[in-house]
Amino acid sequence: MNNLGASNFNHGARPAAAVVLVNLGTPDAPDTASVRRYLAEFLSDPRVVDLPRWQWWPILHGVILRIRPRRSAHAYQQVWTDAGSPLMVHSEALVKAVAAKLSTVAAGPVLVRNAMRYGRPALGAVLRELQAANVRRILVLPMYPQYSGTTTGSVFDAFADELKTWRWIPELAFISDYYRHPGYAEALAESVRQRWAHQDRRHLLFSFHGIPERYLHAGDPYHCQCHATARQVAELLGLGERDWTIAFQSRVGREPWLRPYTDETLAALPSRGIRAVDVICPGFSVDCLETLEEIAVENRDRFLAAGGEHYGYIPCLNESDEHVSLIAQLVRERCTHWPEFSATAMQEEITTRPLVVERQRKLARKE
Repeated sequence: MNNLGASNFNHGARPAAAVVLVNLGTPDAPDTASVRRYLAEFLSDPRVVDLPRWQWWPILHGVILRIRPRRSAHAYQQVWTDAGSPLMVHSEALVKAVAAKLSTVAAGPVLVRNAMRYGRPALGAVLRELQAANVRRILVLPMYPQYSGTTTGSVFDAFADELKTWRWIPELAFISDYYRHPGYAEALAESVRQRWAHQDRRHLLFSFHGIPERYLHAGDPYHCQCHATARQVAELLGLGERDWTIAFQSRVGREPWLRPYTDETLAALPSRGIRAVDVICPGFSVDCLETLEEIAVENRDRFLAAGGEHYGYIPCLNESDEHVSLIAQLVRERCTHWPEFSATAMQEEITTRPLVVERQRKLARKE
């Protein structure tokens, strides 16, 4: 393991702090080759598919990566914009807005960076960039409000793998979930209120990304945290039990995933007399393929074909003011002891830095 650190490290350099917002990732382009490369990295992660490698490898490389990339590339083409992948565009806009927000409340500079678990910018590369900038305090915030080993757990793995190569480990903070934060539920509720301010209230479907059901039985808390989120938002909106439904989307393969399934739920709602529905995806922090294509288009067609009459998709929080304020608040609450968020501590650090520089000069003269 290479943990020799940097050569000619400057011990007198001003320390910095950083916040890294990490999302899942996206292909570089909506073409088959780029999607295949992205899926190969994503689906090779044991956190995502925990089957023995000898069992999973022939399926992945012999079947999935031969068939799925072309189909997924077509889906990406439906949502790709002139600015690029929606997930990347919204993630970069969110980072920029959070950086601006923190600059108004921090006592010192805080670098805010965008990173992806799969694809680019890779989390490891972003962390090495921060290391070169002498970052001594790092907060990693996976952009998944509900914890799952398949998402947040995987981010932690990549975070730890990179830091194992560093000689000087910085002060670390890692937010494993934030579904209980009142600002999160309120931001979601406000996005629904804004939609309903311009239309009649409809049945509200909370659609979360699914995971295999056996992960729940193995101890993954994701299912419970999704239900807690939906209940919190429904309560803020004053919804009765018959006014909302929870479901899970994006299942792959033949094994049972968390139920009920979003596609089956939407197809069944009209038979229950529910012909107008709005769908919100609280587990996604920014819009992406799974929300803009699977929910806003594919499942809309399914609901209308089953007899539904009115279907709406409520966008993710993206770079909205409410989302930016929430992320900035999470950072401040977790890092309140950092010098960057304490004028007194920052002044002490500035005062002691010349002493470090002078000691370094004396050592150099002795040599």
